[in-house]
Amino acid sequence: MFFSFFKKKRIENLYAVGFYNLENLFDTIDDPDTLDDDFTPNGIKKWSNKRYQRKLFKLAKTISEVGNDIPNKFPVIMGVAEVENAMVIKDLLKSKPLQSANYGFVHYDSPDERGIDTALIYIKDNFEVIHSEPITLLVYEKDGVRDATRDILYVHGKLNGEKVHVFVNHWPSRRDGRSETSFKRVKAAELIIEFMKKIELNDAAPNYIIMGDFNDGPEDESIQKLMQTNQLYNPMEKLITPKRGSANYKNSWSLFDQILVSHNFLNYEKGTHSFADANIFDEKFLTEFDGKYKGNPYRTYSGKKYIGGYSDHFPVYIQLKLNE
Repeated sequence: MFFSFFKKKRIENLYAVGFYNLENLFDTIDDPDTLDDDFTPNGIKKWSNKRYQRKLFKLAKTISEVGNDIPNKFPVIMGVAEVENAMVIKDLLKSKPLQSANYGFVHYDSPDERGIDTALIYIKDNFEVIHSEPITLLVYEKDGVRDATRDILYVHGKLNGEKVHVFVNHWPSRRDGRSETSFKRVKAAELIIEFMKKIELNDAAPNYIIMGDFNDGPEDESIQKLMQTNQLYNPMEKLITPKRGSANYKNSWSLFDQILVSHNFLNYEKGTHSFADANIFDEKFLTEFDGKYKGNPYRTYSGKKYIGGYSDHFPVYIQLKLNE
């Protein structure tokens, strides 16, 4: 009994911080200002309210289970990508698996052509927002046309009373080639570094949590540029293997979904948080059960074909221990 009590207490002191690319969480309403026509009832994907509600439930169920060993203990903060607007986030948080979590959220509409954004959801009892803003990423194609990509979401808040600076990212894709688009993601890294320098004018030892779908892995130039600040630790580096990652493309695993933290989280001090663990949430229910894609993320669509899964990405998470 004595051992069980302290084991439980240690678990209760752990708080999960996660990130999840939700794979095209669109409502069914046509927005004339964005390229969302595919995700409407009359669109090519025949996106119906039934399919929308089913996806909401599945995503909510997944988020409710990420990184926690205690039933009904939800991730304390969760960055998400590929949400169309504030309404879909509200609908997600109203879905049954998350109804009891008391989540709030931060979201801004971004200039992305398809209308997909990032957001941060947080448990109101544990996280207090001090300030938030979108950081505009200005990148241009070789012909001088702007690539209207996602903003970087910045949220300054208090996690269990400790101040943290959170960046939620969904960096430009590799659609036109890895090397051809690398400069865009390097620019995103440089933008965060510039913002960090501004923070450090008023905060000598800031706590950073930099999360997102970076469309680059831990070894790529953009992520390495962040690491060269010598302020960050990337626990995701040890997780990528030829047989494991957060997404799979053409039978090759990648770990574009990552969470980086400042070195402060490797220290121990009463009233602060310490890094405890990192992992990919790749539970079996999130995977294809059989066939040539067995073990891959069980996605909502395969091309135009509706298969009714969760997302084409697995969530990733870290656990932080609150030192008492």
